[in-house]
Amino acid sequence: MAEDLKGCSVTCKLSWDDLQEVCRRKRLHCKELRVNKHNINDYEVEYLCDYKKSKEEEFYLVKWKGYPESSNTWEPRKNLKCRKLMAQFHVDMEHELRRLKRRTTCPKRLDKDVAWILVEKAKLRKKLQHWEADLNKTRNHPGRIFVLNEVDLEGPPRDFTYINNYKVGEGIVLNEMAVGCDCKDCFSDPIAGCCPGASLHRLAYTDRGQLRVRAGEPIYECNARCCCGLDCPNRVVQRGIQLDLCIFKTANGRGWGVRTLQHIRKNTFVMEYVGEIITSDEAEKRGHLYDRQGATYLFDLDYVEDVYTVDAAHHGNISHFVNHSCNPNLQVYNVFIDNLDERLPRIALFSTRSIRAGEELTFDYKMQIDPVDAESTRMDSNFSLAGLPSSPKKRIRVECRCGSDTCRKYLF
Repeated sequence: MAEDLKGCSVTCKLSWDDLQEVCRRKRLHCKELRVNKHNINDYEVEYLCDYKKSKEEEFYLVKWKGYPESSNTWEPRKNLKCRKLMAQFHVDMEHELRRLKRRTTCPKRLDKDVAWILVEKAKLRKKLQHWEADLNKTRNHPGRIFVLNEVDLEGPPRDFTYINNYKVGEGIVLNEMAVGCDCKDCFSDPIAGCCPGASLHRLAYTDRGQLRVRAGEPIYECNARCCCGLDCPNRVVQRGIQLDLCIFKTANGRGWGVRTLQHIRKNTFVMEYVGEIITSDEAEKRGHLYDRQGATYLFDLDYVEDVYTVDAAHHGNISHFVNHSCNPNLQVYNVFIDNLDERLPRIALFSTRSIRAGEELTFDYKMQIDPVDAESTRMDSNFSLAGLPSSPKKRIRVECRCGSDTCRKYLF
């Protein structure tokens, strides 16, 4: 029987905290869970639930990590060594009291509705921390991912899996490149124009990896069969996201958004739009379902013909959360690396201008570019956030909430 089960693994349904709680309750030492004889009796504050004060002292209702809520206890401030948690608790408390137009200085006792909100915020913060950890464990790119919701109590999205590359749908084949370049220096001494030249195009990047081609022009990077190394200036998109980015909840009803935590120079690669590649016929079927659900993330790959679509509704990367703007700071480019099928480009987002740290990242879902350029990719995405559960492909007038001075008032 043991031999039959060799190599078998089943995902545990209990969380890390729940498993630690079980170990402590059963007095078990576990190296993987970091529960040992030195900390089996430790009491760690998970979050603070309530507040009260007397003339002499302040008290907090404490939820202890690894113990059920029935074990919560009131503790004097002097007994607690969780400065960050206390500081966050007071920020949340003052914000909620201000929202309810009540006195923001520390009251003698919190009303039950205020205490409930503070507990829910603390629980939400824990959920978002776990999601953030999962995202960073899954990503294969250098750029870190952070998550923040200071607007409401919405937690991580359901039924969404973070992926790093295209997920190929049924019946679709990505043909690998058969040849690569023989350049020793693709930038200074490209042989036969290097990979871009073989496709009758010029090198898309400067020696610093910044874009130098117009919107609508395709990008051909060196591939897995090329002689050059990973530090080649013609390998940019394939290196993945280099920037630290934050998924945050917007305050004006646009759902989740993405902001950069670092300054971004103009013409810099920011991220790819990744999802499941499906046929346009399958996209049409899914589109009707998404219409009824009130959301979609369908991205048409129509560089040469409208045959395939990227669906990032349930499988995608951080681009899944990027919002629309009529005056965006990101532009879409079609990129070819290990696959030369012009019906299946990779979709890369580059900065159109200098972007300051803390600024939200956006792109134009309608993708209007210079008509003399090649046809670019357009999107059928997230229109429900504008208030109408109908597909842009049906040309429904959908109100835009981007807030830019040049807003077209409608997404589609």
